[in-house]
Parts: sequence; structure tokens; C-alpha cells
Amino acid sequence: MSMTIGQVADRIFGPDVPFRFEAYDGSVGGRLDSDIVVRVENERGLRYLVTAPGELGMVRAYVQGDLVLEGVDPGDPYDLLSVFLDKQLVQRPALNELPEIAKSLGINAFRPPELPREEAVPGWRRTVEGLRHSRRRDADAIHHHYDVSNAFYEMVLGPSMTYTCACYPEDGSTLEEAQAHKYDLVAKKLGLEPGMRLLDVGCGWGGMVRHAVQHYGVTALGVTLSAEQAAWAQQRIKEDGLDDRAEVRHMDYRDVAEGGFDAVSSIGLTEHIGIKNYPAYFTFLNGKLREGGRMLNHAITRPDTASNGLKRGGFINRYVFPDGELAGVGTIVSTMQDHGFEIRHVEDLREHYARTTREWCRNLSANWDACVREAGAGTARVWGLYMAGSSLNFERNNIQLHQVLGVKVGSDGDAHYPLRHTFGV
Repeated sequence: MSMTIGQVADRIFGPDVPFRFEAYDGSVGGRLDSDIVVRVENERGLRYLVTAPGELGMVRAYVQGDLVLEGVDPGDPYDLLSVFLDKQLVQRPALNELPEIAKSLGINAFRPPELPREEAVPGWRRTVEGLRHSRRRDADAIHHHYDVSNAFYEMVLGPSMTYTCACYPEDGSTLEEAQAHKYDLVAKKLGLEPGMRLLDVGCGWGGMVRHAVQHYGVTALGVTLSAEQAAWAQQRIKEDGLDDRAEVRHMDYRDVAEGGFDAVSSIGLTEHIGIKNYPAYFTFLNGKLREGGRMLNHAITRPDTASNGLKRGGFINRYVFPDGELAGVGTIVSTMQDHGFEIRHVEDLREHYARTTREWCRNLSANWDACVREAGAGTARVWGLYMAGSSLNFERNNIQLHQVLGVKVGSDGDAHYPLRHTFGV
């Protein structure tokens, strides 16, 4: 006797699921009295689940609207994801059950559907765009994630338009206060003073550039591979009357011709560089500094160096950061040391990033309908999953966020650095 889709779901998810499962064939499974309903709407949704069992198949069906979640806030699915992580719900059926399951679902269920438009194609297919971390492929990866819609990002990120970890000075600080405090912390670590020159690589919407010019009296250049970010930043710089000392260019950081900077900030760029390119990256930026100049590298990291590298085929790689690679902070520190920097300070802010992503989820939830109209339901669903999942992974120490401060020591050994830190940490 054939099994229903609901019965197959029970074999896959087991008896402890916290939701009711419903399928388009009218069958049910899971916990029937649950307020949360997971419903497969059509055959295409089933095909996503069958042809990519686990995380990727569920995400594909959900992003396409073929897997519907009732009783879950799509802008902030934190609680549901938490249960999935806690219980590791998806499990492989016993081998002797597979023939019966396959026969029950039918041969069409094993025919892969088209990929959602929000999903980047596998890395091996992107090689036509160039090898991983070539200039063209890096530009395409940045475009995939950052050139969604400035209006969408304004609703999710808030007035600061800052898409990096905030730093909360107090428990009750707001997101905007925490983002301003983060920029202050970076400026102080870099020792910025009036008249200095700052290079900010991977500058996003120009938050660090504007903050440093407004509050520290420097002249600042920011560069980004996102055309939409650069256009937004330049307009904001003009509106703020900073265009005599601030500039954001749409360009690859490797094309910056100027040198002799007093400071370099890299906030959220290293994740896109590729670990094998770290030596060239830090060598190039070291070459942009004067002797005694400082560099602040702010990046998401792994909790150990054994897990360095690209995690292929998962949700983050396909939907959020194509070609993104994370390394343990030890790899960043040792590479900076080997390529011209004396390390002066290292700090982990992972709890701050967990809090930051929770705030972004709340913003997305509060502006859900407008975000869907602006960027599409699929993109909004991706963001809800990404931010809620990020919060959980920062909280559980699966990922971290490190700031590493390095100095380009003079040829005479003078680091032009105070005897003790002056940035209050």
C-alpha cells in the first residue's frame, strides 16, 4: 500500500516535530494540534524537497511559495529555525524504506524543477564568468547580493544604511546608536585625527566615510563594487555637504591608485576576498599606508581555523554570498603578520552581531509588505531566513565577528603607536 505525502514526511521528520504538516494530496502529518503549519502546496514544491533533501530543498520550495509556513513571521522566523537547529529534525529514512517511499511519491517527484531566480547557480557553472574571486566574478557576486534595491535596504537596515555588525555601548542602546558607536570604535582604533586621509575598502553605502569626515575631520575615500551603493553614498555625501572631503567610487579596491593613506578600514569585505587571496589583499592595503599607518580589518570569522573555507551548496552560498569564504581569526592575524602588519589588538564582537541581525529581522517584519513590493516575496523570504539564522549562529558560536588592528611599522621599528590603547577597550 502506497504512503501518502504526510506519511512520508513523518518518516523524514520523525515524531518530535513542532508543526503540523499538510500536503496538496490532502494528507497530514506531524503534530496535528500545532499552531504552526508547514504546507506543501503543489507537486513542484514536493520535487524541490525530494531532489534536494534537507536545507536547500526546503529553502527552494519556501522561496518559490511552494512551501507555506502558517503561524510563522516570515520576516523573523527565528523561533522555528531555533527548533530545527535544536532538534536536527531532518533525518534520512532507513534504507529498506526508500523503495516504498520512491514508489509512493512517483517518478515525477524526482525530476528537478527550475532553480528560483533568487538562487545563484553552482560554483562550477559560474566558472564561465571567471575563476572564483576573479574581478568579473567578484563583481557579479556583489551585484547578486547588494544591488537588490536601496529602498529595500533602507527599510531593513534603518537610517544608518549600515550592513555590518553594530557595537552596542549599553544593553539598552538602539541599533542606530550601536552603528554610530561601531564607527566611533573603528575611528578610535585607527587613531583618526583632523587632516588625516582614510581609505575605506568595501565601503557599502558610505557610512564609515561620512562618519569619519563629519566627526574626525579626515578626508576619506570609499570604494565599492556595488553601483547602487556608490550612487546612494555619493548622493548622501552631497546632501550632507561633505563632497569636498568625502568620496565613494564604484570600483574594485585593487584599482585605487592613490597611496600614502594614514589609515585603512575594511569593514565586511574580507568575507568576499577568498582565503587564498589574503596575502595579496593585505600586501596591497599595506602598500597604501604610510609608515605608522593603521589598518582595521572587521570580518565574520569561523570559530576555528580547521573549518576555514567555502561551504559549497548550502543556503548561504547559493542565496546570500556566492563564493563567500570565512576563516578563523588566527588565519587573518597570521596573514596580516606575514604581509607587513604588526598586530596591536584583536576583538570578538559576535554577541553584538547576534543582536544586530535580530534588529534587522524586526525591521523586515515591521516593513514586510513594503519590502515584498519593493524587492519581491522571494528576496524578502531569503532575508528573513538569512538574518534569523545568522542570529542563531552568532549566539551559538558557530560563527564570530573579529576586528583586527594592525600597524605598518616604520623601517626604524617605530610603530607610531601609544604605550597603551586610547580607544577605551
